[in-house]
Amino acid sequence: MPALIAENRRARFEYHIEETYEAGLVLQGWEVKAIRAGQVQLTDGYVVIRDGELHMIGCRINALRSASTHVNPEADRTKKLLMKGEEIRRLIGKVEQRGFTMVPLNLHFKGSYVKADIALAKGKADHDKRNTIKERDWEREKGRLMRHKVSGPSKD
Repeated sequence: MPALIAENRRARFEYHIEETYEAGLVLQGWEVKAIRAGQVQLTDGYVVIRDGELHMIGCRINALRSASTHVNPEADRTKKLLMKGEEIRRLIGKVEQRGFTMVPLNLHFKGSYVKADIALAKGKADHDKRNTIKERDWEREKGRLMRHKVSGPSKD
């Protein structure tokens, strides 16, 4: 199991996830150091297609105070995603034809590389979001009831 760095939990609430893909990231040295220190946020991130390439926008990596003095760190820099050409062409077709969007789900380490899981997703309507909240609350309540029943007094 890859070591999780950051997760975009809001994506699963806002979108119906259809398919997930793993992509590499083109990063600068200071960004890798900041990611290892946990200075990354994916909440507002999304993936766009430019010139047949995938780019992640809105992923914020805050520079460490000890960043090199000759580098001018930009926290909201657009990051290029690395995938096989065939996968990129398939994603482009689905996004353009069927109205899907692409959002980052998480960042994780795979060996010494930083990878991103991106999802092909469709936006949820407000009533779908309400149903998601109801289901989550019911699961939480069901867990509480089961714990109470199991740890309750026995009738011996």
